[in-house]
Amino acid sequence: MLERLNQALDHLESCLDQEVDMAEVARIAAVSEYHFRRLFSALAGMPLAVYLRRRRMTLAGAEVLAGELTLLDVAVRYGYGSGEAFARAFRSVHGIGPGEARRTGAVLTAQPRMSFRVVVEGSTTMRYRIVEKESFRVVGRKARVPLVHEGLNAAAAAHVESLDKQAIVRMKGLAGGEPEGVLSAVVYLTDSREEGAEADYWVGVVTGPEVVAEELDALDVPAGTWAVFDNHGPYPSALQELWRDVFTQWFPSNLYTARPGPELLLTRPVEIGVETGSQLWIPVERDGGSAGA
Repeated sequence: MLERLNQALDHLESCLDQEVDMAEVARIAAVSEYHFRRLFSALAGMPLAVYLRRRRMTLAGAEVLAGELTLLDVAVRYGYGSGEAFARAFRSVHGIGPGEARRTGAVLTAQPRMSFRVVVEGSTTMRYRIVEKESFRVVGRKARVPLVHEGLNAAAAAHVESLDKQAIVRMKGLAGGEPEGVLSAVVYLTDSREEGAEADYWVGVVTGPEVVAEELDALDVPAGTWAVFDNHGPYPSALQELWRDVFTQWFPSNLYTARPGPELLLTRPVEIGVETGSQLWIPVERDGGSAGA
């Protein structure tokens, strides 16, 4: 799989001066486009769109300083239809506009070409099971929060604190499926997993698809396959490390890819620094299921 990922990166590199066909990139990597974006983000530490913009602006920066092409020609070469759009992208990477950079010979920022190499990891075993689950509903309360990769997510914690006792009691009375009890669910709004990207954060319970509670929000989840990971360790660092390991170690070494859907987390107890027992549910499908569709 690592070889295919690097082949996909080679293809991306060859398309920096043209529109990238992400379906073709995913085909080269032998995964779905959705899974390629998520896997890249987990391995690279940045969303694919950010990497592409930085690589394009790295090459564009060299041409801006060289002075052989007009700024508009450089903009068009790297896929920008106007000088203004190009200038915004250029400034977001280099911290300076292209015109000023050319006039002053400014110091620019370079994004090196990326490749993935084998690092000896995975010495710790990961406990998981595969579950086929019928359609269900998450009933509870949701809030839009930014993603936080390390430490406490203050917005998510504030959402939990805002729940009144009556709402919690009502949720528990509606619970009727696995995972059992009050849990959290994260629904990603885009393919980005960058720090600060927004997601819908749910606190609720799993119920049957027909359950209605007018005073609570409801999230309908279709039938599908789930990889369930058991985890023990200090909260929240152990869970953040588990999520990273699932996408950087478990997926590349197993016959599954991630599919769209909420990630479910059941944790007891939820206290900073305390040893917790958790279940992380990730929606998955057999490798090649989407790519070959």
